Amino acid sequence: MTQDFSREKPIYSQLVDRICGDILKGNIQLGDKLPSVREFAVESGVNVNTVQRVYKELEAMGITETKRGQGTFITTNEDTIHGLRENMKEQLALQFLTSIEALGFSKEEMVELIQKKEG
Repeated sequence: MTQDFSREKPIYSQLVDRICGDILKGNIQLGDKLPSVREFAVESGVNVNTVQRVYKELEAMGITETKRGQGTFITTNEDTIHGLRENMKEQLALQFLTSIEALGFSKEEMVELIQKKEG
């Protein structure tokens, strides 16, 4: 099953974000084994080299660990995942703020709108 990718961001980066999102949503659990590089490439409809880069990036972030002869696994370190969650939250907030400011909206307008939608 191939996935749709945006032209605005490298495919490997989008795949890293998707895996991280799946971890944060609980679709992938701590300690879960990821598919082999070849399996994930076929599932995603991307080149094997792209998946290797994804797995390398995740390992550099501390999100995964590779066990020789066994495969690639999601970390069991909850602090690492908590840090990932905080980092992604901050990135999304900054992207949002940059976008609204570029369109001429104030932070105060957005806070007011969000508060109105909540209640």
